[in-house]
Amino acid sequence: QVQLVESGGGLVQAGGSLRLSCAASGFRFSINAIRWYRQAPGKERELVAGITGGGDTNYVDSVKGRFTISRDNAKNTVFLQMNSLKPEDTAVYYCNTLLHYWGKGTLVTVSS
Repeated sequence: QVQLVESGGGLVQAGGSLRLSCAASGFRFSINAIRWYRQAPGKERELVAGITGGGDTNYVDSVKGRFTISRDNAKNTVFLQMNSLKPEDTAVYYCNTLLHYWGKGTLVTVSS
């Protein structure tokens, strides 16, 4: 079955960096888009970044120039490199594919 497992979250000071990973299995990884979402306390889940099977990327405006999404099809893994982190980036970050499949999330906390 489809599985998505996020890792790499943690506590970081404002201005710092983290690299999130999403390890995928159970589907044809190389041809499918993968998306990162996040949900902050008291807020709705929002799309942060996405990458197609062909490598095209998109980002929410608030992270453009700071976050980079990439994929390694040999390892069935998608990455989210997050630089210049801000306290407002604090959230649980989730991996998503095929519309309905979600990982359990990884918590990112950015202290001011």
